[in-house]
Amino acid sequence: MSDTTASGSRFDRFFVTRPDTVDLENKYTEAALERHKREGLELAVRARWLAMALTGVLLVFLNPQWDVLWYHFILLLICANGWLIRRAGRVGQSRVELLLIFVDLLIMTLGMILPNPFSDDVRPLAMQYRFDNFQYFFIILAAGTLAYSWRTVIAIGSWTAGIWTVGWIIAWWVATPMPGLSERVAEALSGYPAVAELLDPNSFMPSHRIQEVIVFMMVAVTLGVSMRRLNRLLMTNAGLERERANLSRYFSPNVVEELSQNDEPLKQVRKENVAVLFIDIVGFTKYAAGRDPYDVIEVLRGFHARMESAVFRHHGTLDKYLGDGLMATFGTPVPTPLDATNAVACAVDMVGVIDRWNSERRRAGEPEIKVGIGVHFGSVVLGDIGANRLEFAVIGDAVNVAAKLEALTRDIPARVVISDAVQSQLERESHLASDVMAGFESQQNQAVRGIDAPMNLWVMRA
Repeated sequence: MSDTTASGSRFDRFFVTRPDTVDLENKYTEAALERHKREGLELAVRARWLAMALTGVLLVFLNPQWDVLWYHFILLLICANGWLIRRAGRVGQSRVELLLIFVDLLIMTLGMILPNPFSDDVRPLAMQYRFDNFQYFFIILAAGTLAYSWRTVIAIGSWTAGIWTVGWIIAWWVATPMPGLSERVAEALSGYPAVAELLDPNSFMPSHRIQEVIVFMMVAVTLGVSMRRLNRLLMTNAGLERERANLSRYFSPNVVEELSQNDEPLKQVRKENVAVLFIDIVGFTKYAAGRDPYDVIEVLRGFHARMESAVFRHHGTLDKYLGDGLMATFGTPVPTPLDATNAVACAVDMVGVIDRWNSERRRAGEPEIKVGIGVHFGSVVLGDIGANRLEFAVIGDAVNVAAKLEALTRDIPARVVISDAVQSQLERESHLASDVMAGFESQQNQAVRGIDAPMNLWVMRA
């Protein structure tokens, strides 16, 4: 990497108007942040209106004269400009919003620096800076944080410092000191030169003006950095929630909780003994022929939703959808003491769910849905596959055997076929194996297409 490229990457973070990379990479999160910023802008405008109203009341208390209406006019301009900022505000760059913020600060600065045209009070121009008007800029700065935009906060801070500094320098340059005032103050406070300088009506007190903008800028930068860290935290949390939601599509809630607390739960390729379940709609091709595609999709959605829920109820993992069927595993991504038990219980539950669904379909005049389920227990290889887009894969003979047992349900016929390996593992796992196996009957030396040796099976008849 060249020095130019390296230095460019180091200094990119200091460009206030450059959109964050994370914003561009996560459009969904950016859209959510945009919505929250809109809400923040609404809140900021209301807060501004309330603050300006309270300020107007305060000004009447401080200056109960008709000339105070000039400052009320300035407050109205600020409120109106705030409404325009709300209309133009968005996440990232918004030149119109930045321009309106600049106008906002310019209105405030001119209102504080220029003499009140409705006042017949004669005072040196430098006296305008003795009323501590600068503190009102903190209201605008605080309102800027409600929009969740660190750029807005930094812009308010830097532009306020710049406009205010330019304003008092120009005022100091063009102001004509009122003759005699400085001399009289110095004469009255002879022997106290520091006090005399502090009370001199013609003095712009440059050190105080510089102190104001430095303190304001320090506060603005601190708030801006805090807002940027908050934005990144929101993006990170949104990404984590999205990943958690993706996990919840495949794993049961308790497994998602375990995976979310583990840094790299799926990275290592390993062998495990797991239970594999396949379920498929029998005769779905014939069922779908001639039907409205939308109706077919709705049936598939209803089927998948019900079967997915059954898998998750029994602590299984949804491995993949297979058109009119699905594959589920029990013991992934981490094995449990009841994997075979959960798999068989899930198969029985699926049969019950289909029966209840068919009762509803009969009442609606719809044809029944028939399914075949195959379950096997054995060794598989687990791990991520793919390069840029990773997928958690379960590969091995146990998967192939389970798929063939599901296909066998057409030939026997049966609703559920489980291997003897599942029944043996179930007995090792629980003393309630007989209860779980209720409704199954043994079928010895059953030939299975694609498998050389006959298998001992347990079937639940159709």
